[in-house]
Parts: sequence; structure tokens; C-alpha cells
Amino acid sequence: MNDALAILGGEPVKKDIYPIHTTIIDDAEEKEAIEVLRGGHLSGFSARPGDRFLGGLKVKELEDRFCEYFRIENAVTFNSATSALHGAISAAKIGPGDEVITSSYTMSATSSSILHQNAIPIFADIEDRTYGLDPVSVRDRITERTKAILTVNLFGHPSRLNELKELADRYNLVLVEDNAQAPGALYHGQRTGTIGQMGIQSLNYHKTIQTGEGGVVITNDKKMVEHLQLVRNHGEVVIGKIEHDDIINVLGWNYRLTEVQAAIGIPQLAKLDYFNSIRQKIAGQLTNELKQFDFLGPPIVEEGSTHVYYLYPIRFHEDRIGISRSLFAKAMKAEGISLSEGYMRPIYLEPLYQKKVVYGNRGCPFSCPFYDREVNYKEGLCLTTELLYNKEMITTDICKYPNSEKEVEEFATAVKKIIKNLSSLKKLCE
Repeated sequence: MNDALAILGGEPVKKDIYPIHTTIIDDAEEKEAIEVLRGGHLSGFSARPGDRFLGGLKVKELEDRFCEYFRIENAVTFNSATSALHGAISAAKIGPGDEVITSSYTMSATSSSILHQNAIPIFADIEDRTYGLDPVSVRDRITERTKAILTVNLFGHPSRLNELKELADRYNLVLVEDNAQAPGALYHGQRTGTIGQMGIQSLNYHKTIQTGEGGVVITNDKKMVEHLQLVRNHGEVVIGKIEHDDIINVLGWNYRLTEVQAAIGIPQLAKLDYFNSIRQKIAGQLTNELKQFDFLGPPIVEEGSTHVYYLYPIRFHEDRIGISRSLFAKAMKAEGISLSEGYMRPIYLEPLYQKKVVYGNRGCPFSCPFYDREVNYKEGLCLTTELLYNKEMITTDICKYPNSEKEVEEFATAVKKIIKNLSSLKKLCE
């Protein structure tokens, strides 16, 4: 191999490309999908009272399978995890003037679900071991307007769920888990997504299991289930025809999963533990390799928790290598390694929050007769989040199927190559 760095004109370590697909789609999914296609009933939903209000046979079977896997009483499918998040916030009876405390370091759909109910996202900082909500930061942000806590089990590791549950119970708040990145992870023997009143699962194409698009809300609360079903399927035209006295937040949408998607989800869910075992094996190998590089900090797995590595987070320590994270990332990418820096920009720094423009141009829901506070989304609001985004966080997705030890070896080889050529690399900054 040419020892020169690829960024300086040498040959890259990895010459082939990473696979696009991250799950196995085989005869099991094909058989299920063809059965639906040949039957001709591609959706079992109808926006009227009766059995079809709850969807078709495959939708119901997938919901039953989720209940079995997560050891929980109820599951409600949606056509995406984004719509599932919205359904959960609606089911929590969130509305104008309410505040929901959520993570500052995650995909935008988490906080957008709050805005969809004309409520106010209050961003708490994350803590730097689990990357979930910091319970201390959450506690400091609770006001008389707080109605819920929406935490994210980020990268595949549980948040500090017991502490967050204690806060929720103390202040009579609804605890919701965005578990899109951590299906199958355990927290003191219990599956993540089942500690809060509701847990959101994702079936998006790049998640651990997929149906192309899709989401599921799991819960043990019967009232939550009824509300989720109304929000999913045009509840406003159904509520007057059924025995249901509570009409708060029953305005519904078409958030319905098709029979084909549900059919694919059934064998996918059966493979979840297998996919997670692959991620955990590769992650273990990568963690072992990173021990030789003191400037790259592997993820911490807290006692009582398991990690399922939707992404593999790495802490970059610039002071230990003498080059910026940006230059390191560019050099790694030039070697053909899959790697990203920063993960997500702190959500509150996005233009929507900085300008407080959501619905129309009148400032709603921030300027609202039902909301008498001034919410501030200034830079410096969440210091750990900003430190990770600006300087320290690197993520890689090489731990997923069908990757193997080969990709780990390539990652380590690329790092060694950078170290060997460090003086030449530093000259790029001169």
C-alpha cells in the first residue's frame, strides 16, 4: 500500500463502497408482501367506526408482534416515526401554552412534534455519557407550564430513564421515549421504549429494521391507545359516532400504515435481535481497536444498559493529536471511511427557532394569548450539546449489517495512516 495519505495524493485504504442496505430483505419479506399483493387489499383502513377503523390484518398482526417483543400491552402503527411522535404528543394532551422539555441534540422531528400541537419546545442539555437528556438540566427547566418530557435514546443507548421517570412522576408529567435509534436496547432488564408512558419506534429505511417508512407507538395506557388510534385515522369524523366523551386533541390525519408495509415489518421485527447482535459485535471490535488511540474516545455503556449502536459515537480530543476534528474527518473520508462530524446541529439554533416563525408570520405558538413567557433559544443554551457539535463528536455507521471486521480493520488502518503522516497533514493548515 502507498503510505501517503489519500488527501495528499496517496491511495485510499478503502477502495470499495459501503453497502446501501442495512437490513436483510429475503424470502420471508417477499412471501409476506406477495401474499398481500395477491389478496388485493393493500390497506385495511377506513375512517369510520368499526373494525376497519383499526386497520387490516397485517397491521394488527404487526402491532401484536410489537407487543410480544417489547412485553407491553398495546402498539399502534403509524406511517412514520415522525407521525408517531406527533400522535404521542397529541395523546399526552399537549396544546397551546404548554411546554414540553426535550433534547437539544437529535433529529428535528422530535421537537417538531411539539410545535405541531401549538406547544413550546423547551430544550434541555444532554449529559456526556449516555447522550440522553441530562436530568439536572431537565429539572432546572420545569415550570408550571411543563406537561411532558420527551427524551431520546440517542445512538442506541438508553437515557437516564429512572431519573427522568422520577422527575416525571414527581411533577405529574408524561414521559415519552423517542426510541427510534434504540430498538431492542435494555435498561436494567427492561426494553427501552417501555419505561415512559409511550415509546416511539421507527421503521424508516435506514433504521435497524425497516418497512421503507413506518413507525409504532407502544404503551400500557389504554386511554393513550384510543387517542393514538383517533389521531392516526381522521378522529374528528369518528369521535361523534363512538362512545368517547373526551374530544381533546382528536383532530386526526392520515397516518395509516399500509398492509404491504406491515407485512414486511413482521419478519423484519423477527430479525431485530440478530441485527443488533451484528452491531454489537462490530462495535466491540471497533472499541477494542480504538484503545490504541488516546485522542478517540469510544462510547460508554452504562452499568445496567445495553447499546445497540444505531450509530457509533466517538469523542475527538484535539489536544491529544494536534489537528482539528475537521481536518481529521477530511483525511478519514479521503481514505474511504464512513464518518461524520458533529452529528446534528443544536436544534434551537435552526432558523425556525431563532426567528420563531412556524405557522404564518404572526409568531404562533411563541406569541400566543395562551403563552405568557418569553422563551429564549440563544447560543450557549445547552453547553454540552454545543461542545459536542462544534468540537468533539464524530459518528460512524460501520457497525451495521452487512459490514464486518473488515470495515473495523479499515477504520483502524486509516487512523494509523493519519498518525504516521501527521506532520505532512499538519502542513495543510500552515
